[in-house]
Amino acid sequence: MAAPAFPATWLAGYIPDLPTPFDESGAVDLATLAKLCERQIDARVPAIVVCETAGEASTLTPVEQQRIVGVAVEVARRRVRVIAGAGSNSTSHAIELTRRAERAGADAVLSVVPYYNRPMQAGIHAHFRAIAEATNLPIILHDIPSRTIRELADDTLARLAEAEQFIGLRDATADVARPMRLRPLLPSGFRLLSGDDATALAYFANGGDGSISTISNVAPDLCLAMYSSSRQGRLQSARYVQHRLAPLTSALSRENPAALKYALCLLGFMSPATRLPIVELTDAAKAEVAGAIAAIGEDLAGPGESRRRSHEDAAAKS
Repeated sequence: MAAPAFPATWLAGYIPDLPTPFDESGAVDLATLAKLCERQIDARVPAIVVCETAGEASTLTPVEQQRIVGVAVEVARRRVRVIAGAGSNSTSHAIELTRRAERAGADAVLSVVPYYNRPMQAGIHAHFRAIAEATNLPIILHDIPSRTIRELADDTLARLAEAEQFIGLRDATADVARPMRLRPLLPSGFRLLSGDDATALAYFANGGDGSISTISNVAPDLCLAMYSSSRQGRLQSARYVQHRLAPLTSALSRENPAALKYALCLLGFMSPATRLPIVELTDAAKAEVAGAIAAIGEDLAGPGESRRRSHEDAAAKS
């Protein structure tokens, strides 16, 4: 049998859904974006996502999105894959964003179920097929009914997955039994990734391949530890990490991406600035995020920072 045209073995583990930094004038801060990308690459993630939910994609222009993808590709230098958010409730606009992402060098696109329009399943299927016909890139589907109202039905997903170009699903339904239900319907190489941090561990336990995650922006090392423990059957260790992250997971999920940006601001990585209609957190929400970060402590440094710190300490002692 011939090898699949779009092998997706790389699509596993924790993959951060990166926020889009803005400067004081409200423009995209590409220099800070590059640093966020490098931090995650240093943490040994398999891929990074830009211009998606945490990236405030709905307020970015097509030109801005293409520039953001280009910077991520330039920073990655093929060390990790770059997944570009390219979804829209307009099929023609989604095609435009997908083509721009392809020109910018993305390795794959993440395409969300059309929102607001409330299309029937036949329309959702036709939407994604039209995008696939307009690009050579592999496509990851994004099912997030809390934002789109319409779900991506299991049988619609199975029909789409018959084409090798559709390589995975970001599943934000919080239905932790879904991987077991979907596996018999899907090709063996199709990847199932959680899009809900609160239920990700249970999703892994039921056959999920990884997570496209918000919290991994803040705690890449702990997310890696939880995933590795779950894969090695050390569920007690994985649950311990999940318990440590739970307050921060809860705080981030309520006001994403404003809460994510504020958390990264507290850690010194970026400005908390957002674009309307997203606004600054209330004082109470800020206090909740700060308290959750303080409770986790030094483990938020991430593997890259920890390695550098070890080298610096060794040098200071010599």
